[in-house]
Amino acid sequence: MLKQRIITALILLPIALCGFFLLEGFGFALFIGLVVTLGAWEWARLAGFTEQPIRVAYAVVVALMLFVMYILPGLAPWVLGASVLWWGVATWLVLTYPRSSPHWASAACKLAIGLLILLPAWQGLVQIKQQPLGNWLIMAVMVLVWGADIGAYFSGRAFGKRKLAPQVSPGKSWEGVYGGLAASLVITAIVGIVRDWSFAQMLIALICAAVIVFISVVGDLTESMFKRQSGIKDSSNLLPGHGGVLDRIDSLTAAIPVFAVLLWMAAP
Repeated sequence: MLKQRIITALILLPIALCGFFLLEGFGFALFIGLVVTLGAWEWARLAGFTEQPIRVAYAVVVALMLFVMYILPGLAPWVLGASVLWWGVATWLVLTYPRSSPHWASAACKLAIGLLILLPAWQGLVQIKQQPLGNWLIMAVMVLVWGADIGAYFSGRAFGKRKLAPQVSPGKSWEGVYGGLAASLVITAIVGIVRDWSFAQMLIALICAAVIVFISVVGDLTESMFKRQSGIKDSSNLLPGHGGVLDRIDSLTAAIPVFAVLLWMAAP
């Protein structure tokens, strides 16, 4: 399993970096759209559909919606605004699971939630890419999330006692969340020192980093909640040793649109 994970990671990492840094405009949107479309194919399974024609049809619908969003950029504020509202609701759903499950148990509701998760993630990346330092901002949000994941893993193993959401993901603890938060805040502080940020800039950056970390945890737990409800361990086996696309981007689907909104709010 470890060998598979390493081989898959070594193949995917250069592809991802080339897609993020070398592609622009429609090429970048298409690259991210392919990932999101694969995620949609997986999400249909989490929604309870095992038949391939239905899963493919849902993925095609998502792809068409991405194209509409690309040719109508004025939709971006609405898409990202809906995402912020959704992740607020998702926080409540996760914290109250399984009591909350009747509110989203229907297949139609699950498919709609898939749109609220996948479409804003694509929109957020497209918006971030258009920023003056777009490539580095994309790497920044990913490093924040990855740093939080690594910090949470080691902190959770060393100190984890209080379960974060035992009905959703029994392995996660509050101590892991705090460790992940600390790691991301340290990364942010180091960047701020290197870039000579003012005290106000540093404070805002640290607050935003904390928001991103917490919302990324919600993204992770949300997919875990749907997988637990569906009795599925991995979203698919597309990535040997890693599970599916959604298993690798669940935290980012929440962090990216919120990060894009925070960038808008911070713009002069």
